[in-house]
Amino acid sequence: MKIREKTPQKQHAQEIEALSRRLEGIRHIVMVMSGKGGVGKTTVAANLSAALAREGYSVGILDGDIHGPNIPKILGVEGRTLSGNAEGDIVPVEVAKNLRLASVGNLLENQDQPVVWRGPMKHSMLRHFLGGVAWGELDFLVVDLPPGTGDEPLSIAQLIREASVDKVPYAIVVTTPQDIALLDSRKSVEFARTLDLRLLGIIENMSTFSCPHCGHAIDLFKVGGGERAARDLGVPFLGAIPIDPTVVRDTDDGRPFMFHNMSSAAGMAFGRIVEKVLAAV
Repeated sequence: MKIREKTPQKQHAQEIEALSRRLEGIRHIVMVMSGKGGVGKTTVAANLSAALAREGYSVGILDGDIHGPNIPKILGVEGRTLSGNAEGDIVPVEVAKNLRLASVGNLLENQDQPVVWRGPMKHSMLRHFLGGVAWGELDFLVVDLPPGTGDEPLSIAQLIREASVDKVPYAIVVTTPQDIALLDSRKSVEFARTLDLRLLGIIENMSTFSCPHCGHAIDLFKVGGGERAARDLGVPFLGAIPIDPTVVRDTDDGRPFMFHNMSSAAGMAFGRIVEKVLAAV
């Protein structure tokens, strides 16, 4: 008997159908974006996920930064490997109560191993992370994206739109106050609008720094640029996160400050941002 192989069109249709079923169990998808690297986007995505989980919401975090998968390090699950279940789905890593993670970083044999993939391979991996991970019922799926307006954010948005026309993702744009970062963040806002994403707003990271000796506020990288950009572009300003040495320490130790140090300056500022996010969705 001759076994008929699946055509690429049929296989694609089945994958989209599986993705559609998976998305039915996810209430909100939030894409965390930035126009350039080094603005703390991944730290924001990790701590947004931690804060929502701490509030009692069921949260998944998809590490869409294929070439720089740093979420496992920040969440303290570096070295833990993704597994599979009897149905052939990927089982996400349990970070904490209500918080699960899927990342390429949890597939690598060692953390120094580079991921050398072109666009089609990345698109396939992101499709698998969206539709092939046993997320279960989620209130939020937070997607940490690489900087810029390239393959990964485009793939995520297009896959979701193709699988479910009603499931429109939200977007948060992270910037720092410097003019160069703001220039690129404005591109991210326009990119989100082009894809018809629902813009939750802009976060200004690495804002003022308080001197530990006298308490005087020092604007190391200027201040207020994120708020001005939000006003100019007609999008909400979610808030500013000050530079806080405890954030650096906690991040390197794999301890997201929204789990362990909410009373810090950054933690309190971030708490106000989370309140605005919850009010918006």
